[in-house]
Amino acid sequence: MNKFTHLGEFLGELIEDTDILEKAKEIIKGILLARSPRKSDIAREMSGSEAGNYKCLQRFLQRSEPESILPRLFQEQAEFVIGDPTEMPRPQAKKTDYVGKLSDGKTSGYWILFLATPYQGRAIPCHFVSYSSKTINTEATSRNRYHFQAFAQVKQLLGDKPLVLDREFSYLELMQALDVEQVHFVIRLKVGANFYDQEGKLVPLSIQKGEKRIINKVFYMGKVFVNVIGWWKEGLSEPIWVMTNLPAEQGLDIYLQRMKIEESFRDLKNLLGLEKMMYKKRELMEKMVAWMLIAYAITLILGEHLRAQLFPEASRKHKLFSGPFVLLKLKLNLSPQKFRQVLASARAAFHAIVIPVRTNV
Repeated sequence: MNKFTHLGEFLGELIEDTDILEKAKEIIKGILLARSPRKSDIAREMSGSEAGNYKCLQRFLQRSEPESILPRLFQEQAEFVIGDPTEMPRPQAKKTDYVGKLSDGKTSGYWILFLATPYQGRAIPCHFVSYSSKTINTEATSRNRYHFQAFAQVKQLLGDKPLVLDREFSYLELMQALDVEQVHFVIRLKVGANFYDQEGKLVPLSIQKGEKRIINKVFYMGKVFVNVIGWWKEGLSEPIWVMTNLPAEQGLDIYLQRMKIEESFRDLKNLLGLEKMMYKKRELMEKMVAWMLIAYAITLILGEHLRAQLFPEASRKHKLFSGPFVLLKLKLNLSPQKFRQVLASARAAFHAIVIPVRTNV
């Protein structure tokens, strides 16, 4: 069974230009077969000569604009939007202009900040930005500005949906910006965060194992009005503290669901080889990231429908294997009729996400 025969049916929901559509279909098929973003690996899996495919891929990346397609994967029915950065180590790319130093101050690499919405225990990406210590210095800006850039470009889609962010985002400037823009947020706290009551007195964040504690109506760093909740689950080495401008219990419930995107990072790295990304030009790197994320979204949705068909929900294998793993790694034992049924249901789910067309994105 050729699992990737029908990619064009999914991509047709996103791409109107027939020439771009046909080439995107072949290249995404190459990405999935190679499970790699490297041009040489993809070219090897495409039909025809490897040298010709390599040149075709290079031209395609230069003329395509997948970054403008990606926001159409935003799920309007999603309860929240997840933001999370991931490090992309590049120890051998010290002369590449967009590669700087990672958080350890030694390893060469850059960061990608993803925005995504949850789906079936994973997350569907809808936007990203890349940055590094070098690009920040070169462009006379800051990491915070890149964060603002990412959030600004999906702000019109957010509506009342909260942004769910991890500790890297618990800095005052961002909190003030979200407060001014009246964006709902749920953010895990860094160690040492300070909160003050309405009389200006420091509020200690103390909690016992097994306890849940709510502190309403306090000021983060004395500036931003929030609710705070802490939970020290038995078996964990430390408590989780979350601040939000939603009711505290609701904020904690949403944050606990945020961990789904971490599973998507594992898929992108372990199943699609995201960490192998090696492009000299930042523009081409970002285009390939966008095509990989589009490929991942199709893989996730089709794979989840295959998983539901192959393994009962209560079975060990259903819990053990993700949808992308089922599609990319397992040998499928389905009749053509059953596969067509799965394909039809997956296409309907994909259609429901990307339609209506958002011409203002």
